[in-house]
Amino acid sequence: MEKKINLIVKDDEKNLRVDVFIRKKEKNLSRTRIKKLILDKKLKVNNKILSDPSKKMLNGDILNLVIPEPKKASLKPYKYKLDIIYEDHDLIVLNKPSGIVIHPGAGNFDKTIVNALMNHDKNSLSNIGDELRPGIVHRIDKNTSGLIVVAKNNQAHENLSRQFNKHSIIRIYELLIWGKIRPSKGKIETFISRSSKNRQLMEVSRTKGKKAITNYKTIEIFENKNTPTLSLLECKLETGRTHQIRVHMNYLGNSIVGDDKYKKRFKKIKNIDPTLEKNLTNLNRQFLHAKTLGFFHPTKNKKMIFNSILPQELEILLKMLRNTKK
Repeated sequence: MEKKINLIVKDDEKNLRVDVFIRKKEKNLSRTRIKKLILDKKLKVNNKILSDPSKKMLNGDILNLVIPEPKKASLKPYKYKLDIIYEDHDLIVLNKPSGIVIHPGAGNFDKTIVNALMNHDKNSLSNIGDELRPGIVHRIDKNTSGLIVVAKNNQAHENLSRQFNKHSIIRIYELLIWGKIRPSKGKIETFISRSSKNRQLMEVSRTKGKKAITNYKTIEIFENKNTPTLSLLECKLETGRTHQIRVHMNYLGNSIVGDDKYKKRFKKIKNIDPTLEKNLTNLNRQFLHAKTLGFFHPTKNKKMIFNSILPQELEILLKMLRNTKK
């Protein structure tokens, strides 16, 4: 059933952005959802449709917001063994392997994590977002592995979305990069926008896009005359922009090993162990793993932290590199 919300702007609320104003009044709606409803032309101000979430409010403005009944997803279930770390009435924490995308999109509508979730339990996923993304609060890339949280009902989805918007979610990634970063630990703070040359890629921009903040520290450096210089890093995200870590590493000139989009050419090293060379050049994924995920449970309000070990194909590569140091 659709829901209607009617609001009047008071004098002390004027000059607020419309999305901020509605968020203050309706605590159960995340700002992301409010923005989507406005862009979908579900808001009228003084009986006229308003589709600009940043519009400033005036004293006495009358708002009518329609929240339509969520669409039911008509997705094909995919028989795929999910690595479920934790599950309860409100959420699922998954350990995603590399090679599978989170939700249906161009060219792949059937073999995704969402389709696998429909097979797991199609009646227990939130449905307030895009109908092709039931339960999906956040994403990691196809060729990245690691932890994601899935919402099983709309209340949990809204709560988790708010935590992501406030940047209070703990997200730590492990990655292997070409070369070494100086200083060995620090903070990268830039804007990230869509590339003007290739719309599938993102890039660092000085003036446009969204603010992106990545905290990094070097864990281990692999360096000797018979191997390329490589560094194992840990990155803690303050924001979660598309391809954020990959773009930031590329921006510093230290792209992630195995990254096929933001890549650095592999330099031939004399006397390199052929097995190590094969493992480095034939890695069919980026060496990027979402190893830690922490948040407050949406209904129990209890802090939960989950950890995931590196997948075997990445651990094998690290062992080979450590052996070259001996």
